[in-house]
Amino acid sequence: QTETKASVGFKAGVKEYKLTYYTPQYETKDTDILAAFRVTPQPGVPPEEAGAAVAAESSTGTWTTVWTDGLTSLDRYKGRCYHIEPVPGEEDQYIAYVAYPLDLFEEGSVTNMLTSIVGNVFGFKALRALRLEDL
Repeated sequence: QTETKASVGFKAGVKEYKLTYYTPQYETKDTDILAAFRVTPQPGVPPEEAGAAVAAESSTGTWTTVWTDGLTSLDRYKGRCYHIEPVPGEEDQYIAYVAYPLDLFEEGSVTNMLTSIVGNVFGFKALRALRLEDL
């Protein structure tokens, strides 16, 4: 019989997106796909966390952890929120700039790229509002 112990295996908890996906020191590359999102975070959510959440949920943040993760480099494929600025004249609205590595997307498939970038991220609960401003 298999026994599960609380002290063994996975522990419950939430890791902040900004620890992995907010990289203000990142310098964009010619091969990156750049996106600008207008984000309105939920109350209590810092803009850096909101921008990082968009980068995560529209790239590798939804990937399931499996044993083959040792074969795939998160750093190679993840989206990066590299800059955030407030929208002038708008309260609690920010432009989050996200860089996606070209290798994240299927070659020659605009549909794959758009589905990844503007897919389920628009229903994300950490945000009150989200709009893709530029790609």
